Amino acid sequence: MTTVQTARLVLRRWRSDDVAVMAEINADPEVMRWIGDGAVSDHDRTAAGITACEREWDEHGFGLFAVEVRRTGELAGFTGLAVPTFLPEIMPAVEIGWRLGRRHWGQGYATEAARAALRFAFLERGLDRIVSVHQVGNVASERVMRKLGMSLDRETVQPSCGRAVRVYALSRDEYVRQGPAASA
Repeated sequence: MTTVQTARLVLRRWRSDDVAVMAEINADPEVMRWIGDGAVSDHDRTAAGITACEREWDEHGFGLFAVEVRRTGELAGFTGLAVPTFLPEIMPAVEIGWRLGRRHWGQGYATEAARAALRFAFLERGLDRIVSVHQVGNVASERVMRKLGMSLDRETVQPSCGRAVRVYALSRDEYVRQGPAASA
């Protein structure tokens, strides 16, 4: 089982008892505002999504981690790696992404978890380049991307919903040059 720990978080594979908590997160319109067309997701779609995440782990050796707060054991959401088939023009690619429940916003968890996932991607899985995609207007996610040392690669439109998106990117060489700040 793949587990990554940070000072405050545990990034781990998904468990069946995560579905209900993640379904609550996905049912929050404010959380989902910048995801696809902004529609919320129900329990069944969340369960199917977690099953798909686990398949990615089995197929690619990476995927989305469940993010747990170490102090409480509470599931905060997810971060990790996925193949961004929703944006064909950037393929082949591996994307880093995150989604946290609202009560976990503003505490630096997204950046902390994403830094750990980047380290995993570059140093443990040997990936050469990671992208991250955010809808224009989602300044919180853009801020995390910049904190990770990512640079704007392009602006485009997400075909499935017609929303403008920005693609940020970071190579393994750039990551290594950043030194300790990249994994802090």
